[in-house]
Amino acid sequence: MTDGAHRARSRRILGFAARHLAQLWWYELVLPKLALGGIADRTRERRMRRLAEQFRTLAVELGGLMIKVGQFLSSRLDVLPPEITAELAGLQDEVPAVPFPEIRALAEAELGAPLERVFARFDETPVAAASLGQAHRASLSPADAAATGLDDVVVKVQRPGIDQIVAVDLAALRRVAGWLRRVRVVADHVDAPALVEEFAQTSHEEIDYLHEAQNAERFAASFAHEPRVDAPAVVWERTTRRVLTLEDVTAIKINDTDALRAAGIDPADVARVFAEIMFDQVFTHAFVHADPHPGNIFVTPLDPARGIPWRLTFVDFGMMAEVPAALRSGLRALVIAVASRDGHGMIDAAREIGVLMPSADTAELERALTALFERFGGMGFAQLKDVDPREFRDFGVEFGDVVRSLPLQLPEHLLLLIRAMALTSGMCSGLDPEFNVWDAVEPYATQLLNEERGDLVQDLLGQAANNAGLLWGMPKRVDALITKADQGRMSFDTSRLERRLDRLEGVARRILSGVLFAALLIGGALLLAPNPALGTTLMIASALPLLHALFAGVVGRMRRGRR
Repeated sequence: MTDGAHRARSRRILGFAARHLAQLWWYELVLPKLALGGIADRTRERRMRRLAEQFRTLAVELGGLMIKVGQFLSSRLDVLPPEITAELAGLQDEVPAVPFPEIRALAEAELGAPLERVFARFDETPVAAASLGQAHRASLSPADAAATGLDDVVVKVQRPGIDQIVAVDLAALRRVAGWLRRVRVVADHVDAPALVEEFAQTSHEEIDYLHEAQNAERFAASFAHEPRVDAPAVVWERTTRRVLTLEDVTAIKINDTDALRAAGIDPADVARVFAEIMFDQVFTHAFVHADPHPGNIFVTPLDPARGIPWRLTFVDFGMMAEVPAALRSGLRALVIAVASRDGHGMIDAAREIGVLMPSADTAELERALTALFERFGGMGFAQLKDVDPREFRDFGVEFGDVVRSLPLQLPEHLLLLIRAMALTSGMCSGLDPEFNVWDAVEPYATQLLNEERGDLVQDLLGQAANNAGLLWGMPKRVDALITKADQGRMSFDTSRLERRLDRLEGVARRILSGVLFAALLIGGALLLAPNPALGTTLMIASALPLLHALFAGVVGRMRRGRR
């Protein structure tokens, strides 16, 4: 792709964002100030759906990173309305394959030798083609096969020029995030620049195949002593940042229930083991496969004489979720709050984890949590799974409305963790309609609570000591304050504050005039074609607030000078 094509791509992304940001500004900020907020409310759902449809079309046409952007946004239920996430949920990372001569050129440049010398066989037709790369089946050369003990492999090759496309797309997204940061209705609910940086980090990791290879080996090491789990071996001699060669471990797709039954494997058993392995990644290893969709997990039949009839084989380790120390600390505080039915403590833990933005007003959330504890707080897992699902649904409706009204944002590592668990639950339910997630999570949750029980007493004692110290010193502070008041030595100087308030009031009026000027001018421009008379009137009327914004400050300084 040429520099001109890169510039055209960037302009198209920025143009799309600018148009829809202007529309958002007009409907969500300007119309309510003109007492026309009802129009914005009535059209919001339709506008959000149309925005998602148009972005989906843009992503499919541009390909590259924009498809990943759409998939990323579809999972951000914490910051985006359901009209957008639902429309983007079906966006598939399936694109036309790159012509083989281009793939050959890139692979040979990376490996430093012709493909015929490196591999005994290399299929020209890819087994999969995605926005960032594509995969081909191959066989290692006799020398490599003897050295590694492997024969058949899968070779992932990056799409040529994807590095430049990712750089262009991320630069455009960062610029859009800067715009969004200046829109209060967005900034109060979403930290857009942080969201883009989270996405950028994930994207850079996905196009670094050395990083994926290290993830594969780390995952395999985590389950080295678990015979029910396997991962492909990495052929490091034939792996670079842009080419990844892995053992071919293709077997029965985990969701192919007919093939499983034909191999004598009960899908319900697969669901149970799969859930156990996924929760083991979360609670034991703190390193989780974050993209466990059917194409990334195989069920490999084994010789019954080995004692294990089959095992789960994971592939594609480009997207992994870690549970860092800070998150573990926040989750620990969350467990303590849940154990003590402390809604306020849960909110504090959510802030520590990074879920709630500092501007969040959590009074309603605390009320919802209190109601939740009163109804379900004393129940164990066995009791919870017998509760009428409609009760959970009713609480979910109330709780969901409260959450969506908050400035809430999930950190990337937590989002990936939730994504992994959601895919796990859906997969297991598809394999076994009777599957109950409580049965899988109960032993791990019980273990976590037992580990935390010892520290809980120490934490509670520490809290009590802090409170006691505060109470001990309070009488002295109150006595000193009363003494000052009795002696007439307590005074307040508000003159500087009054002067600053006067200046701020003037600035606020000028800002309001500036906003009104822009609203009238843009509104007039938008209405000029369908209604020339009204459009012209609005544009002429915009001159009045403009004059106030320009000269009110001068007049105010002259008046203060006379004083």
